[in-house]
Amino acid sequence: MRETSALSESMQDYLKTIFALRMNSDRVTTNAIAARLDVAAASVTGMLKKLAGMNLVEYERYQGVRLTPAGEKIALEVIRHHRLIELYLTEAMGYSWDRVHDEAERMEHAISEEFEERMAQLLGDPKFDPHGNPIPTKDGNIASFSRRRLSQVGSGETVRIERIQNEDPALLRRVAALGLMPRTDLTVVRQSASNGSGSVTILLKIFAPDGGDSRPLRLEHDIADHIFVNED
Repeated sequence: MRETSALSESMQDYLKTIFALRMNSDRVTTNAIAARLDVAAASVTGMLKKLAGMNLVEYERYQGVRLTPAGEKIALEVIRHHRLIELYLTEAMGYSWDRVHDEAERMEHAISEEFEERMAQLLGDPKFDPHGNPIPTKDGNIASFSRRRLSQVGSGETVRIERIQNEDPALLRRVAALGLMPRTDLTVVRQSASNGSGSVTILLKIFAPDGGDSRPLRLEHDIADHIFVNED
């Protein structure tokens, strides 16, 4: 594997971003990368050409970009650093899950492979970060993950929350306050428009971990769109 230290932080961020955006399409557009990284499209084009010259991406103008196997390995290494750091901050240092993303962003490029390995050992070789996202293995593999959003679940279905895919601290605090944490079981009672505004709310029943009675909850559709679930 090409070591991440051989690449600039910016290059690593591009590879990680392409991997994240690939959830929605095999090839990622220049505009999508520009929007995610908050940079000009022309800057993205220049970087993609550099990465293509290093055999880290396959780039064709107007056709988008995809990671090569070498580029994906590096992206997964950076993601492994990030998610291990997030878990270390919550488990060992007492950070709340809404505060770890920015800290991990600053540290993910700086830690050595030895530091990464010691973190993993200390945490018991964990499989998931605090938000339920799978942590890539040291060998560059990542477990499969759900792409089904809670907002897509039909009335009467019972599902389990797998992960929360959003770094916004306010949203994470809201989700935590509602008890919508990874591995929580719930049933969608119904989805309905509200107040004539075009917004959608979802009425849920959340099951208590101890097997007690479920409790009802009304959830905004735009929050449910960031919660990924599996069938219970």
